[in-house]
Amino acid sequence: MSSKPRTRRAAVLAASGIAVAALIAGCGSSGGSKSAAPSTSGSQSAPASATLQTATDPKLGTIVTDSAGFTLYRFDQDENNPPESYCNGSCAVIWPPEHANGDVTVKGIDSKLVGTVTRSDGTKQVTVNGWPVYRYSPDTKPGDTKGQGVGGTWFAVTPSGGKAGTGTGSAPSPATPSPMPSTPGY
Repeated sequence: MSSKPRTRRAAVLAASGIAVAALIAGCGSSGGSKSAAPSTSGSQSAPASATLQTATDPKLGTIVTDSAGFTLYRFDQDENNPPESYCNGSCAVIWPPEHANGDVTVKGIDSKLVGTVTRSDGTKQVTVNGWPVYRYSPDTKPGDTKGQGVGGTWFAVTPSGGKAGTGTGSAPSPATPSPMPSTPGY
């Protein structure tokens, strides 16, 4: 009889893993969408202003973080000229946009490269060189870079809007997660 609860637990864990994998994979697929249902909470929690700063990661080099030190990422399926965010709906739950309803303060970043874009839900999202920037929900403490390389489309953003860890002479870290298997439980 003890195998019955174990089997049920394994089935629940497998189903949960598949559901989360589908959410994350959806954010990295080519099926990004310009439209999403309007968010009722997004504009209410958006700060009046945002602060971007630089940090040095031992594997990725100089990256951009928010005021609390959390890594900010760019999505290869977004556009930077003109800026357009394609991570909406369930994607924006895993990859919350860096919002700002007012001024964006910068430390170590050329202020001319920082702006905002209006998202499909009407909120303003911070951009770096036109690229909309996001946090990654599984990054639980300042300095985490768990979102680096996810789905082959998400990268920590550099102060110039580039992809961290992918420049000349700098290959992605071997610890960079592949789309799903190396991020268990997400």
